[in-house]
Amino acid sequence: MDEMALLKRSGGPVTRGRLARELRDLGLRAGDIVMFHTEMSAIGYVAGGPPTVIGALRDVVGERGTLMVTCGWNDAPPYDLTDWPQAWQDAVRAQHPAYDPVLSEADHAYGRLPEALRRWPGAVRSRHPDAGFAALGPAAAALMADHPWDDPHGPDSPLAHLVAMGGRVLLLGAPLDSLTLLHHAEALADAPGKRFVEYEQPITVEGERVWRRFRDIDSSDGAFDYSSVVPEGRWPFEVIARDMLAAGFGDEGTVGAARSHLFEAREVASFGVAWIEEKLAGVSP
Repeated sequence: MDEMALLKRSGGPVTRGRLARELRDLGLRAGDIVMFHTEMSAIGYVAGGPPTVIGALRDVVGERGTLMVTCGWNDAPPYDLTDWPQAWQDAVRAQHPAYDPVLSEADHAYGRLPEALRRWPGAVRSRHPDAGFAALGPAAAALMADHPWDDPHGPDSPLAHLVAMGGRVLLLGAPLDSLTLLHHAEALADAPGKRFVEYEQPITVEGERVWRRFRDIDSSDGAFDYSSVVPEGRWPFEVIARDMLAAGFGDEGTVGAARSHLFEAREVASFGVAWIEEKLAGVSP
């Protein structure tokens, strides 16, 4: 979409001041710890791009507030590395650089904001190469601390810390199915047929590059088979989020041209766990 089309959609340029005002109207407040997901094109023409969005968010949450994003690792070895011809595997294992929280780019699939935030002066990035997060603000170090190598969406993860700290989740033009915190609900839920994956990635341990094996819920293809409770063609997280909104949890509003949502992290986690356990209780694994 060209700039003029974006300008028309958003009723003119979306400036830092306008973003801050409309974020406050949505319910974001000073001192908030907020994990945010953003779809820039949905907002309209943002004058200044990602730094403008981050600046507006910081204006609203203030010096006591903290911002958080999901990062991942854009250049991580593929999950199916073990299916490659042995010579190809050997070449990658011998020379693929280790994950570096400072240098390794955030997954481009998450948009421009995670990379911008994790490179911001003072930002803290978690140590997990695949399920990593980054945060900026006084609670950043505590949110990112000791990210578990295994079960990185579960207890003691940055997502768990977000919930424990009374954090919030902002979908700034991002679709409801981008509600990453629901992976935490999947990790906690006691329901049949939970699916896990194992994979290897290079990290640095005591100054040495080593390949480590990781275990996590299957966050790519789904931690559960939702086909019996989610209509075909719908994403499970979208369905859960819409049910949550219908039950009165979360706020909706418009920021720029984007329909946006603000949730309480604790409510997302508890609602998600209850939804999964109730809907999948009788499903055969």
